[in-house]
Amino acid sequence: MQDGQYAQAVQEYIHARRVLHHYSNMPSFQGIQADCEAIVEELKLKLREQFKSKDATAKELAESVELLLQLKEPASSLCAEFLSHASTRLTEQLASLQSMNNQDIMEFVDQGSSGFLSDLCLVVASYNDMFIKRPRGAMETEDSEDLDNFATSQLNSFVFGNMERYFQLVQDRIEKEQNGGDTAVLVRALDRFHRRLQAMNTLFTHSDFARTGTDIVLRAGRRQCRFHLQTLKIYFSDTLSRVRQTLAAPKLISQDGDSSSSLSELLTSLVLATVEKVKGILQDLLLFSQPDLTFGLKPHFREGFCIDNVREELVVGFFHHLTATARSFCNIGENKAPPALLLLLSKMCLEFEGSSVHYLLSQTDEWFNIEDRSKSGILTTEEEICSNMRAAAQELLNHYVRTQGLGVSQMLRKSVETRDWLHTIEPRTVRAVMKRVVEDIAAVDSQVGALYEEGQRTEHSSDSSRRTHSVSLSRHAHRSNWSTYTPSHLDSSLVTNMQKLFSERIEIFSSVDFSKVSILTGIIKISLKVWCCSCQIELFGTFLECVRLRTFSRYGLQQIQVDTHYLQLYLWRFVTDENLVHFLLDEILGSAVHRCLEPVLMEPSVVDIICERG
Repeated sequence: MQDGQYAQAVQEYIHARRVLHHYSNMPSFQGIQADCEAIVEELKLKLREQFKSKDATAKELAESVELLLQLKEPASSLCAEFLSHASTRLTEQLASLQSMNNQDIMEFVDQGSSGFLSDLCLVVASYNDMFIKRPRGAMETEDSEDLDNFATSQLNSFVFGNMERYFQLVQDRIEKEQNGGDTAVLVRALDRFHRRLQAMNTLFTHSDFARTGTDIVLRAGRRQCRFHLQTLKIYFSDTLSRVRQTLAAPKLISQDGDSSSSLSELLTSLVLATVEKVKGILQDLLLFSQPDLTFGLKPHFREGFCIDNVREELVVGFFHHLTATARSFCNIGENKAPPALLLLLSKMCLEFEGSSVHYLLSQTDEWFNIEDRSKSGILTTEEEICSNMRAAAQELLNHYVRTQGLGVSQMLRKSVETRDWLHTIEPRTVRAVMKRVVEDIAAVDSQVGALYEEGQRTEHSSDSSRRTHSVSLSRHAHRSNWSTYTPSHLDSSLVTNMQKLFSERIEIFSSVDFSKVSILTGIIKISLKVWCCSCQIELFGTFLECVRLRTFSRYGLQQIQVDTHYLQLYLWRFVTDENLVHFLLDEILGSAVHRCLEPVLMEPSVVDIICERG
């Protein structure tokens, strides 16, 4: 026993115990028995000291318990004592794991597997052999069934408590690794962690720790998807910022034709770069579904990760973010977006609707083996996403048309409001603002043409500008006779014409089609109709509210005549139906005639000369 041969000493005592007990009534054997019992008590003390030693390995603990059981020590107390001392060592290993929080995750997982889990498995195996699966004869002093229940209950509490702490440490370390860590390293670490739990499941059948490990892996995959989604959002925001800076550059403001190609290149770059970024992230996440991973083919993991996290939360979620971000530029109160950006985002949404949505969803379903479940309602359908994209494109395009139209109309309205029309001189040229309007419309035409196709337009006559002039003159020849009316006749004629103007309403802010002529028609319609309506509203207020009467002299009316004819010469070619331009410009001139003190129009030939010279 002095040499530490405790097992041999116990075996010799067990062999001699029956003889000593049989002859215990003999005085000569009583002394020997007393000496043996003293030695056994000393042996028990040494075994318990080894049992309580912090440096004792799990194997040494198991040996000590085995020998104490053979020496008839109470099994129930040994159960609790064995687990208590094993817990001390496992707690130290968990503390050591916690101190490795800043080290490489592979080292962390390896240390947890080879250290904590290995010792825990050894403790469970030893405990089972010593207290649960032990032959009944060795526990003849206690009720075997009650002891089995007690031993099992103690073991369950011990294992659950330690595994819960271990899982929490692993989860905390994984979360830290996911703040920009390498996905490949993370997946390898998760696989080792999950693979080691399979052995624990085989040894301890009272709980499915592999399922708990799968849940931890699934949460790691979900966090990785959310991290990548946030990365995509930041990337898209940065890309839009760069696009805005590029649009603000002088080369895109110039009207030398370079802006069209630049806008088209920006669109291609924006769409392709975004699609490639999403593809790169999908390839990164594909590491989670490799078939050689212990968790990669489990239905519980695949449905949660591939369908819920990758497809729905990441890909579909990014599509929703993309449309929401694009639509935010239409909100009133936001920083005013450049009109070119609205046009670009509108076309971008159409490009996604036409091909990119289908391509990315198909790639996701193919790479992650996602079956078609559109009828079950689990998956967001491609049609739903495309419909959302098209609606966003329409909203952006309508806002672009409204912004550009109101910008042009603002120039026209200010040109009327800031001029003294009663004291103007005889017109000799087209006002500069009209030339600016035509230039701006031409620039918009070039800008829109870079992204949208021409579209359908009403067939024009062989000489639209001349036909426009003749239509205007026929109406103006009739209206020139108004100068001979008495005031009462003029009032009656004015009220009648006002009713006509308000009855023949043109929808100003209606939706436009995705074509160049439709977009330009919408812009010109807003520009001219708002200008025309402003004249009508002012006149209406003159008679009914007796405020702010704006009137024209003869030369003021003739200047309006020259300006409207100049616009007729150039604007018809931008719209779907030239009659719309004729109608709106005639209404503007008609309003000026009604508001003129001496409504005498200029000769058509003179108007032609001035406009051609202008």
